Amino acid sequence: MIRSQVLICGGTGCTSSGSKALIEEFEDQIDKNGLAEEVKVVRTGCFGLCALGPVVIVYPDGTFYSRVQKDDVAEIVGEHLLKGRIVDRLVYADVDEKVKDEIAHVSLNDTTFYKAQKRVALRNCGVINPESIDEYIAMDGYAALGKALTEMTPDEVIQTIKDSGLRGRGGGGFPTGLKWSFTAKNEADQKYVVCNADEGDPGAFMDRSVLEGDPHCIVEAMAICGYATGASEGYIYVRAEYPIAVARLQKAIKDAREYGLLGKNIFDSGFDFDLFVRLGAGAFVCGEETALMTSIEGNRGEPRPRPPYPAVKGLFGKPTTENNVETFANVPQIILKGAEFFNSMGTEKSKGTKVFALGGKINNTGLVEVPMGTTLRQIVEDIGGGIPNGKKFKAAQTGGPSGGCIPASMIDIEIDYDNLVAQGAMMGSGGLIVMDEDTCMVDIAKFFLNFTVDESCGKCTPCRIGTRRLYEILEKITDGRGTLEDLDTMEKLCYYIKDNSLCGLGQTAPNPVLSTYKRFREEYIAHVVDKKCPAGVCKKLLTISIDPEKCKGCTACARVCPVGAISGSVKNPHSIDAAKCIKCGACMEKCKFGAISKK
Repeated sequence: MIRSQVLICGGTGCTSSGSKALIEEFEDQIDKNGLAEEVKVVRTGCFGLCALGPVVIVYPDGTFYSRVQKDDVAEIVGEHLLKGRIVDRLVYADVDEKVKDEIAHVSLNDTTFYKAQKRVALRNCGVINPESIDEYIAMDGYAALGKALTEMTPDEVIQTIKDSGLRGRGGGGFPTGLKWSFTAKNEADQKYVVCNADEGDPGAFMDRSVLEGDPHCIVEAMAICGYATGASEGYIYVRAEYPIAVARLQKAIKDAREYGLLGKNIFDSGFDFDLFVRLGAGAFVCGEETALMTSIEGNRGEPRPRPPYPAVKGLFGKPTTENNVETFANVPQIILKGAEFFNSMGTEKSKGTKVFALGGKINNTGLVEVPMGTTLRQIVEDIGGGIPNGKKFKAAQTGGPSGGCIPASMIDIEIDYDNLVAQGAMMGSGGLIVMDEDTCMVDIAKFFLNFTVDESCGKCTPCRIGTRRLYEILEKITDGRGTLEDLDTMEKLCYYIKDNSLCGLGQTAPNPVLSTYKRFREEYIAHVVDKKCPAGVCKKLLTISIDPEKCKGCTACARVCPVGAISGSVKNPHSIDAAKCIKCGACMEKCKFGAISKK
């Protein structure tokens, strides 16, 4: 009889930190200690606290071990699992609530990281073995599909989704039930359901984590959508760079077929539905729904003019419903628990929860799910644990290359679709990059624009040429060659690209430039007029110097300089040859006396 379970994160983050070897070591040590009949090792999906991986949780007591290494396993097995003594040194200490010398024997749900969260889309991630259909069924899996097929009409399913207030989590925020109804009313000999799992935003890993941690919820949701809209086939378009997600999806589909939950006459209802996985090659433009469908058809991923919209003429020219992973992940819970369960959370126009990939200059890097309307301050300071090294919060970028920056002055903004759009940002798929006082906002705008330039499919001139010209202006500014006229040209070009690009990628490409220029105009002016980068990031505008009064002549800086730009004798002040200096910062990191500074 199993008395304990050892849950180990098997998501991409922890796998890259060595969790696979950890699992093997646990199984080996458990066997060596004669506990194989009493203790079960379970490889789960992402727990959310990616910065603390590899993560291990022991149940039933819920002890949360973080940053566990292979060499720690024997101690955990010997002490905790065999003798019942918790290994204090590996237990995650909730330092916000406990004094440093006190071990916080708290469960995951008691940590400040989790207390403000409400997990709906991520409800099973880190809880079940994603490769076990039986564990999914034990968590009410496929009950929503059974309810829809045996107790509800297609129209009732659509109305429930409408009443829930669920909006698309892929960026635009279009009402999901309304989208489904458009496809449902169009008669055709064949209809399709498509799941957009082509997650391409820098720093975004929400959809990947759902697919890795709970693939069956997507299978179930797409079958429900197929029933509601009259579709009999579905395609999950997932980028090939997600091998763990792809493998678990394929197994989930195979197992669902074997259990009769995909295929012919599901639940003896007369409804037929099957699913297929299609791999994307990593083109960001294929996150746009028409480009994604063009790629599934075997063609180059380029967007199509709309109308006609996919609900009329989509995949293979047939009526198609397309939603992203997170949108579908909410559907089974809405059908099972009712519309009120979902619309009781969130704000008036943005219902439910939202998953964010929290990254950048933040202590608790990871995956969070919070009710709509949660403030940015709560996410950054409470859940995220604040900014490292005592630095000040400067801004947060939401929506990736299509989004915009929210400055520190607006840290109390409630996060929902309409509030972000009103401030020149957008929800996007859920990437949330935190920046501190050492971040140059002009450089950030250039970073995101460079990504868009590389990812433009080239079909329309405003995006293909316009974004490149825009990038060249930003490059002039960060190199110290910009003028005030360049700033005017930059702004005009941004609006031209927004108004004339074919698809959403081009139309939103200028957003990082416009939002940073609006909120941090003084930084742009400093780069152009003063030829200075206030944050000390843009190398061509920097001067690195040594203060002779602070320099002790230890020679440490000279020894690490890769280009030999530092000269001086032992115990005498050193100097830097500005003509040779490449401004790499190695000397600053090495200096123990604070004698080297950048301006």
